[in-house]
Amino acid sequence: MRRRNEAGAALATLAFVALAAGCAGRSPAPSSDLGVPTGGRAALAVPDAVWPEKTSYRSVDVRGRRIFYREAGRRDRPVLLLLHGYPSSSHSYRELIPLLSGRYRVVAPDNLGSGFSDHPSPHEVTYTFDLLADHITGFTEALGLTRYVLYMQDFGAPVGFRVAMAHPERLRGLVVQNGNAYLDGLPEALRAFLRRAHEDRSREGVAAVARIVSAAAIREQQYLRDVPGDRRERLSPDTWTHDLAFLATPEDREIQVQLLQDYQTNIDAYPSWQAFLRSRQPPTLIVWGRNDADFIRAGATAYLRDVPRAELHLLDAGHFAVEEQAVAIAQHVTRFLERLPP
Repeated sequence: MRRRNEAGAALATLAFVALAAGCAGRSPAPSSDLGVPTGGRAALAVPDAVWPEKTSYRSVDVRGRRIFYREAGRRDRPVLLLLHGYPSSSHSYRELIPLLSGRYRVVAPDNLGSGFSDHPSPHEVTYTFDLLADHITGFTEALGLTRYVLYMQDFGAPVGFRVAMAHPERLRGLVVQNGNAYLDGLPEALRAFLRRAHEDRSREGVAAVARIVSAAAIREQQYLRDVPGDRRERLSPDTWTHDLAFLATPEDREIQVQLLQDYQTNIDAYPSWQAFLRSRQPPTLIVWGRNDADFIRAGATAYLRDVPRAELHLLDAGHFAVEEQAVAIAQHVTRFLERLPP
């Protein structure tokens, strides 16, 4: 029933007025942003705000499965492909999309097994990051997206690097938001947990991973952990309510457990991702919530080893920085995209 109820997906927050107030004729970074200028570039003014396009809620067949996506912006404009993290979906970009859609074609799919996309049974399909990336690559081909900037957050980074490396000729640039590609960004306790999740498939080991997918863990450890109590009004309860609606059954929770068990394959792939960055030198913007306790800020600065001309901004936000600082992120993304070559 929930996968047919796409009307609920149409609840997007229109924060354009805030962007207009923050962008028009103003060049300084927001006061909550610790901007780190890199590559010797001077800060550029944010272009004047423009009215957003209406967001549409669509689906497309990919590899015989339904992939849901949000899309806004004229189809002749540069494409920004938003890849979401755990445990969310394209819903996490509901504020960012209207802030950018007046200038760009913004496309945000739900991963296979997440949100309004199909959820094949984890007893029939083994969920891996290779599987997610294959469906996102197929999604870009189904929509005819031949050139795009990838925006990657959390799980979006391992999906995005696979997509980029499969077709590097399609990549115009990267926007990295709390998306790891370096051991520097993973505290030792998290590394140990992910190793155990991958190696220990005993009943007790699986139960330990499943606790991370509980309602309490998603609300308290995923969303609220990084936000001080006096600022929790920044976070809409729609976030965890939406996520939990798609984790209501044992099979839906098992999908995420399988992905957490597979996460070690991403860590093992970090050297190849870093080599890709060194060899290709894609234009890169890093906007990172500096209060993230899991993907720590050292993971953001580590990118500069391989992409020294990347632009880095550490935001006063947690893991879900776009939930707290959508306007600031939109300003940085707009400046970044406006100076990219075609």
